Amino acid sequence: MLTKRFLTAAFYKFVTLNDFEDRKAPLLALCEQRNIKGTILLAREGINSTIAGAAEDVHAVLAYLRSDPLLADLQHKESYAERPPFNRMKVRLKREIVTMGVPGTDPTLIVGTYVKPEDWNALIADPDVVVIDTRNDYEVAIGTFKGAIDPNIRTFSELPAWCEGNPALQANASGKKPKVAMFCTGGIRCEKSTAYMKAQGYDEVYHLEGGILKYLETVPPEESQWDG
Repeated sequence: MLTKRFLTAAFYKFVTLNDFEDRKAPLLALCEQRNIKGTILLAREGINSTIAGAAEDVHAVLAYLRSDPLLADLQHKESYAERPPFNRMKVRLKREIVTMGVPGTDPTLIVGTYVKPEDWNALIADPDVVVIDTRNDYEVAIGTFKGAIDPNIRTFSELPAWCEGNPALQANASGKKPKVAMFCTGGIRCEKSTAYMKAQGYDEVYHLEGGILKYLETVPPEESQWDG
C-alpha cells in the first residue's frame, strides 16, 4: 500500500530582492543536498515556487528561506502525494515571478485591499463591485464565482489590455472609476493585477486573500458562492 510521503509546498512572496541573482547557487545547492525537486523562480520583485520531497527536507528549505529577514513571514500551502510530483530541481532567474509585462507594476509598493475569505461573499454581492476572474480561460472553464466576469484570456499578460478596453471598467460621467474585486487560484496573480489597477487610478480595488484555494478551505459549502 502506497503512503502519502511526499510533501509539496507552494509559496510566493512579493518582496524586493536586489541580490536575487546571488541567491540562485546556494538555494539550488541546498535543494539538491536535500533531494528536493520542483521549481523556484527568483526575480527582483520576489520569489515564487512549488517544491516537493520528504517533509523534513521541504521544511529545511523553508526554514532556510525564512532565516532571511526579507522572507521571515513567507507563507506556504502544503499537500501530500504518494509519488514524487516533480522529476528535477530548477532555480530560475526571471524578470517577473508572474509575468504581466507592464513595467513599474510593483506589489511591494502598491496593492489592492486584502479581503478575508469569510468576507468575500458580502463584497461580491455588492452590485456596485465589478468582480473579475484573473485566471486563464481553461482555468475559468473548471469553475468560477457566481457573477464574475471572465476575461477569456490565454495568458496572464493579456489581462492589462483586456482591462483597458472592457466597458464595465470605464469611469462614469463624473469620472469616477468602479470598485473592482479580483481573484485567482492562490493569490499571486491577484496581487499583481490589483497593483496594476491601482497604478491605473482605480481607488477601490480588492482581492481575495489566499485565492480560491483558501476560500474553499474556509467557507462552508452551504455558504459558498463558488460555481464549479
